[in-house]
Amino acid sequence: MVCVLALVQLCLCHFNGVFGDEVKSVSVMEGHSVTLHTDTQLHTDDVIQWRFGVQSPDEIIAEFYREDNTTSFISERLKNHVEIDDQTGSLIITNIKIQHTGRYKAEIMGNAFQNKHFSVIVYARLSVPVITRVSSSSEGSKCSVLCKVMKVSHDVSVSWYKGKSLLSSISVSDLNIRLSLPLEVEYQDTNTYRCVVNNPITNLTQHLHITQLCETSSGSVGVHSCGFTETVIRLVLSAVVGVATVTVLIYDIRCK
Repeated sequence: MVCVLALVQLCLCHFNGVFGDEVKSVSVMEGHSVTLHTDTQLHTDDVIQWRFGVQSPDEIIAEFYREDNTTSFISERLKNHVEIDDQTGSLIITNIKIQHTGRYKAEIMGNAFQNKHFSVIVYARLSVPVITRVSSSSEGSKCSVLCKVMKVSHDVSVSWYKGKSLLSSISVSDLNIRLSLPLEVEYQDTNTYRCVVNNPITNLTQHLHITQLCETSSGSVGVHSCGFTETVIRLVLSAVVGVATVTVLIYDIRCK
């Protein structure tokens, strides 16, 4: 009976390690390095096995033997991207890729059995948003612009800000699509506008320069240019007419 209870307790401890351990979430940018810490010190006779995936059986990435400090790489998925710390057994992933997103598990076997679980999310690098002019309003007093971001990844948002106030925002969870967000401003608006693209770990900003983007286009400056040109032409015509009128009067006086 005692043996049976001991066996049951051992099994419960084992399954608790498999299913009850906390899953640590880790976010990282594509191309960077990340370390999945075991938070322990390996003993001489310990063996650590790193696994990837949630399906059973999951994929074995590598095995590390503390006694002789040797690592065996089982999977080709991360072979050229991983190292194992020889003191703690922590997994170091270098130049991480989008396809390395997923669940990781460390099984430490030796004097005691331990499991460590990790959920790794790899975010694609963000591209700087591009602001382009779309059109002018029919009244010619407003300018429509568009903020565009190419090939965004999951959990990316594009937002317009006026100063520190959020004006509008759009987000997406799909991969490799284009996001765009419109904005309409007055030509004479002196407020500060910026377009921000962000994911949970970083962001990039592009500022809107109204005078450069809007007023240098045909919409606003065209009106001002035409007005100035028309004024000059009218002045020249008035001068010509005036000179002609004076000439006619002088000629008429002389004739009389």
